[in-house]
Amino acid sequence: MPDEKYLTKLAALLRQAESTTNSHEAEAFMAAAQRLATLTSIDLAVARAHTAREERRTIPVARRVEIGPAGKRALKTYVQLYLAIARANDLTCDLASNSTYVIAYGFETDVDVCQALYASLVVQMVRASDAYLRSGAYRREQTWGEQRDDRGRVRVVRKPVHGSTARISFQTAFATRIGERLGEARTEATAETLRAQGALPSASAGTELALTEKALEVTDLYTRTSQARGSWRGWQGSGRSSTLAERAGRRAAVAARTPSSDALPAGRAALP
Repeated sequence: MPDEKYLTKLAALLRQAESTTNSHEAEAFMAAAQRLATLTSIDLAVARAHTAREERRTIPVARRVEIGPAGKRALKTYVQLYLAIARANDLTCDLASNSTYVIAYGFETDVDVCQALYASLVVQMVRASDAYLRSGAYRREQTWGEQRDDRGRVRVVRKPVHGSTARISFQTAFATRIGERLGEARTEATAETLRAQGALPSASAGTELALTEKALEVTDLYTRTSQARGSWRGWQGSGRSSTLAERAGRRAAVAARTPSSDALPAGRAALP
């Protein structure tokens, strides 16, 4: 394999030779490139391919992600989990009014990582939620609800927490805690990168500028292509919730495992 240093230098010479409008400069750059190619035995076609790879610029994409079929129970909690992961991976999302799908806007590697994390965490969320419901622990809790008496008058009474309420509370809390975990990991990873570049102010500034430019590109794509109307309000239901189920959901999220770096798409590392 050609030495990377010489390959990069040769690619730069070719780029200069092919971009200048001055014929004399073009000849000089091409001659220099040919001499270097001869000395290092690097084919000019290989160098041009290297240039193309270096200059190939990734751009944001919009991808539809299926969440589940209409009518699936607790579907909005699945969306909440996806959004929690998306926010930690620089994605902006539009949501279907019935929560059956999400349109993710962001760089392709970020979307891939988000999907890999979601695919793993949603399974863990549902399994943990099912196990909690089977335990029956939520039945120890009661909540306030309305009830009509024989005369049709409405009274506020204490009722046992329903299983569907416990499931919603558990999975909503799970999604929230996962978002917190990933957000904390992202903040720490960014800070660590900037600390490592502290001795090189220009590198640190470059990293911050790159992050800003990345966010602006995603925002620009979203502004140009999104057709969303209104705002998504998440789970509203009856307004009832289960404190015990919420606590259990957060504990399950703390124990949840994210995929290893080998299982994530190339170019991104697993979050702790």
